[in-house]
Amino acid sequence: MSRKKWSHEPWTFWVYRVYPAAMTDIAPIRRALISVSDKDGLVPFVQALVAGGVEILSTGGSAKALRAAGLPVKEVSEHTGFPEILDGRVKTLVPQIHGGILGRRDVPAHVAQMAEHNIAPIDLVAVNLYPFEATVAKGAPDEDCIENIDIGGPALIRAAAKNHDHVTILTEPGQYATVLQEFSRLGGTTAGLRRRLAGEAYARTAAYDAAIAAWFAEKRGETFPHRLTIAGTLRQTLRYGENPHQAAGFYGSGLRFGVASAAQIQGKELSYNNLNDTDAAFECVAEFDAPTVVIVKHANPCGVATARSLTDAWDGALRCDPVSPYGGIVAVNRVLDAAAAEKISAIFTEVIIAPDADEAARQILGRKKNLRVLLTGGMPDPAAPGMTFRSVAGGFLAQTRDAGRVLASGLKVVTKRAPTDAELADLIFAFRVCKHVKSNAIVYAKAGATVGIGAGQMSRVDSARIAAWKSEEAARAIGLPGRLTEGSVVASDAFFPFADGLETAIAAGATAVIQPGGSIRDAEVIAAADAAGVAMVLTGMRHFRH
Repeated sequence: MSRKKWSHEPWTFWVYRVYPAAMTDIAPIRRALISVSDKDGLVPFVQALVAGGVEILSTGGSAKALRAAGLPVKEVSEHTGFPEILDGRVKTLVPQIHGGILGRRDVPAHVAQMAEHNIAPIDLVAVNLYPFEATVAKGAPDEDCIENIDIGGPALIRAAAKNHDHVTILTEPGQYATVLQEFSRLGGTTAGLRRRLAGEAYARTAAYDAAIAAWFAEKRGETFPHRLTIAGTLRQTLRYGENPHQAAGFYGSGLRFGVASAAQIQGKELSYNNLNDTDAAFECVAEFDAPTVVIVKHANPCGVATARSLTDAWDGALRCDPVSPYGGIVAVNRVLDAAAAEKISAIFTEVIIAPDADEAARQILGRKKNLRVLLTGGMPDPAAPGMTFRSVAGGFLAQTRDAGRVLASGLKVVTKRAPTDAELADLIFAFRVCKHVKSNAIVYAKAGATVGIGAGQMSRVDSARIAAWKSEEAARAIGLPGRLTEGSVVASDAFFPFADGLETAIAAGATAVIQPGGSIRDAEVIAAADAAGVAMVLTGMRHFRH
């Protein structure tokens, strides 16, 4: 490696002439600016830079942490000759900093102007932003949220990213190791790495600004602002999407317990379909307070049960459809115990998701090396607000989450016979399950367990028939005569447009019905229920899921 020294007093600039030509894209690192709120990995990173002869400029908290580690640091205020002012709101917004970052080393006029104004080049910028998102998430007062809106940080990041031909920009600790690998070999970084880091930097500031804009929109009570930006962090690149010819990635927002908060403690790599189905299962199981098991296949519940223990709940969920759970997804809303783990792992299961698992359960599941086990650390609140999105050609649809929940106090009895207490409990259970079944959805339930599920049919009558037929198959599989739906209740995710769907459910053995109501033929449907001695309650709330 040969160097040509280009000196403009009082500052020294380096222009590298490196052969072969493949290495002419190396930008040396001689001076670095460090200003980070996340100190993870900071000391060893800066130790390596200092060992390589890099001068370190830094601000308040970062400088203090580095000095405590015995590292030489020059305060930014000392470097610029300008103090921090306005309670730290202005620290780096000065020409000596931004000129040092933005100055092009390959333009003689830039080099001359920097020398004229005593602006030293800054070759590496390591900045992560004030924790605005975390401050908002913990419910801090507005004043604290505003003070955690970073100004200097985004300006530094954008400046360094713009001048990535000469400057290396780091925005998170996970990037330190990659930069040090090149620095230790080359004394600088390659153009390919700097370009990649610049792209990541702009993505970070975009996500940061999106979070701030969303906070302001929420404060204004504006659900759908004029401009809406969705931000996430890549958790992993998936092998493929729904089908092998589709590419896919998995992003997390960190805003909710669930699939994106989960740690995978064992098993094969998760697929796009695994993640989609697991999310459906976990969102469904979160609807219930008592120990509950949800089994999902192709994004639809095929068995749900609530009981005194997870083992009893598993038995009830499996009884609904003993065939479909093969290769399915299982979600529980309790710490998974050994007894439940033993039962669940007895059949081929793709994924188990739970808030946690005890040590005995982990050892049992560990016998199934390919079984994917996800532990989320908590349960999502099914009534919490939020947004859901779906892409369409040329754009995307946005809506508030279906956070609606039916309570006994909100039901309207419209038939001559009111439901019994046992029927009422099962009606609420069935309707909560129905919320998570693809429309048109029909769910039969008895004693806190589904006994027949009809999903995704073009006709509500067909959904009712399919659910009843599957209950016959389930009964036959466990050696019982007739249908599991005898003496059950039935839930419909939307109103019955005609009496035929209800009549099909009654023929299957349903004794009570829960549905939203609102059809122009409600009177006809209610009359059919009365004629059969069936109780009916209306929710006034629909749960379409497409």
